[in-house]
Amino acid sequence: MRERGRTRRMLGMGARTGGALLRSRMGRDAGWEALGEQLFNELSELKGPAMKLAQIMAQWDDLLPPALAEQLARLQRQARPMPWADIRRTLVDQYGDLEAVFADIETTPFASASMGQVHRATTHDGETLVLKVQYPGLERVLEQDLVQVRRMMRLMRWMKVPQARLDAMFDEFADSLRKELDYRAELEALARYRLRYADNDGLRFPEPLAAYSGDRVLAMRYLPGISMRDAEAMADEVRQRLAANLGDWLTEEMFTHRELHADPHAGNFATDDEGRLIVYDLGAVISVPEARLRSMMRLLGAAIDDDPMGMDEALRSMGGRQGEGAPLALYRESAAAMRPLFEPGEQDFSDARIHYRLREISPRVWSAMDRLQPPADTMLLSRTLNGHYWNMVRLKARLDMHARTRPLLAWAREEK
Repeated sequence: MRERGRTRRMLGMGARTGGALLRSRMGRDAGWEALGEQLFNELSELKGPAMKLAQIMAQWDDLLPPALAEQLARLQRQARPMPWADIRRTLVDQYGDLEAVFADIETTPFASASMGQVHRATTHDGETLVLKVQYPGLERVLEQDLVQVRRMMRLMRWMKVPQARLDAMFDEFADSLRKELDYRAELEALARYRLRYADNDGLRFPEPLAAYSGDRVLAMRYLPGISMRDAEAMADEVRQRLAANLGDWLTEEMFTHRELHADPHAGNFATDDEGRLIVYDLGAVISVPEARLRSMMRLLGAAIDDDPMGMDEALRSMGGRQGEGAPLALYRESAAAMRPLFEPGEQDFSDARIHYRLREISPRVWSAMDRLQPPADTMLLSRTLNGHYWNMVRLKARLDMHARTRPLLAWAREEK
């Protein structure tokens, strides 16, 4: 990766973002669309941690200004690829003579992300593979970039997020990025998930190929699919099967296997004409402790039951509240906004009233952040579930969340 000027450019992005926040707080035009365009152009070239952070932010459709969220979302599907000459050097380091190993490698990637890009290749036996190639030099600049990302995250102090929470959020983010560089761990995760779900006809994972893989290249058998974003335009019947498969998978992951795929942006998922869920990327898999899962379900149960004191108790048990004066009115508003999704019968995730109400109360959530603090060790889990909520919104999913959650809520209330 090109290191020259990275620090200066990242500091510049932080300064421009801070300026927009300040203008917004002063009631002036923040220029979110122009800022988003600038960030897209800069991050597409820089790659790495800053681009990953922006992709994460783009999943928070209910928190970001719409004009900014729309621009950042482009990083999930339109990020500029790294030049082929740079990628080719990594492949030569892995394979040596490329012509001796492959009959053809497409020089234009069909997917570009924050940490690497994917190229299709054909072996001399006629087999089609995909090669996930880590950006050259990424390991070398990662820690340097993370220093600048920490500085950029300090802008959240303007939203009353305490420094201790910011430090914990940064540590979680940095740890997840370091793990994403471990392609051997991802290869093992793919093999584990393929075995775990071998009999599940609603799920598909690409087959990892250890013989072609290494520290900076992950080879998989080609598994074609229709991207999650393109699936938004598919027939309703297919979208509903896809949404049900996604919901079933997330539930089984957490409540049966105590794991969760923690990178929910749409570029990691696809489908086929039958609505099966295809999961391409397993670079971010986290464990979900049982105690934490029970606490989060108790919080959900209190919200569904319109029990603001129960919500406060659940947050305190998770270490997620501080100071005096529980924001009971905010609890009630938050619960009222999401409760329609959990009424008996199928509920429509695309119902604009639900996410518009969530968006409306977001400023009040931030204003109460000195008292209302999400536990640092649940941030990644919460972000993942929030990202999949918006995947369901885009799919116009209709699911019976009442039936799905009742047994889980009962389990959470059980005494151990």
